[in-house]
Amino acid sequence: MFKDKNVLVAGGTGMIGIPLVEMLIQEGARVRIASLDDGSRAHPQSQFLKTDLRSFENCLKACEGMDQVFNLLCIKGSPATCATKPASLLTPMLVFNTNLLEAARQSGVKGYLYTSSIGVYSPAPVFYEDEVWKTLPSPHDRFAGWAKRMGELQVEAFKIEYGWKNLTVARVCNVYGPYDNFDRENAMVVPSLIRRAVEGENPFRVWGDGSPERDFLHAKDAARGILLAAQKGEGMVLNIGSGKGLSIRKLVDTILSGLSKKPNIIFDVSKPAGDKIRIMNIDRARSIGFEPQISIEEGVKETMVWYEKNREVAAKRYDVFEMISDRKA
Repeated sequence: MFKDKNVLVAGGTGMIGIPLVEMLIQEGARVRIASLDDGSRAHPQSQFLKTDLRSFENCLKACEGMDQVFNLLCIKGSPATCATKPASLLTPMLVFNTNLLEAARQSGVKGYLYTSSIGVYSPAPVFYEDEVWKTLPSPHDRFAGWAKRMGELQVEAFKIEYGWKNLTVARVCNVYGPYDNFDRENAMVVPSLIRRAVEGENPFRVWGDGSPERDFLHAKDAARGILLAAQKGEGMVLNIGSGKGLSIRKLVDTILSGLSKKPNIIFDVSKPAGDKIRIMNIDRARSIGFEPQISIEEGVKETMVWYEKNREVAAKRYDVFEMISDRKA
């Protein structure tokens, strides 16, 4: 579908963007990446633009001449970071989501995929696409959830007013893998646990009692799902996840099983653990041919090996929370 097409991947140097760019180039696409990360993370056969997409003019330049845009832009942080720095998360996401879609429209882009998040959902055992607007986002994902919901609402508005039908929304679950955010202060659960395991933390402290279940998906599977959504899910809203729950306790066991020396585990029940169960129904994605291929055991092992060998590479990412702190200082 994308052979000889001009494709912009906004966020193409991130955890999902890197495998997505690789897949697009294998299909024969001419790929442009727009990102604030270090250029060494960009695919060598892509055109790399180090640019801040909070600027509308920069969005116009990035979209110029493009047939398809993938918006993978997202700000990820630990629950503690998101609770204490919500403006640093909310404001940029609202701005670059709004600017990029409008710039794509003005530039005559034919297809656009917006990457949303499991964070848009209200607490429930299983998440179904059509239930979102009947509820409010979880209090644990309040700011990120509303930012992603506003991006989805903008997509819906553009469909109505401009008749732009090829606007697709892919809601991804808890994605992990190489090139994730492994920052000591604001990494999410999988990279945080992996970093501390690799560094030999002992005792190994885990927030909560380990019973909450989450839907984890490897970044390569997420990229495959997003690409498939753009190819066969035109105009749809689709969940991209594993469709299965994994407890935090089982995740910890899986990560620590790869160590030669096991630490003592302490589940700190005085710390918040979030919603009890968060699992995506992926029947709609399966209807267009999506099926996860990488098991949690295989994916965790690959990610741990990658992080051990690439700690410097992992650090070469734009960290909005760190930039905010630097400006304040």
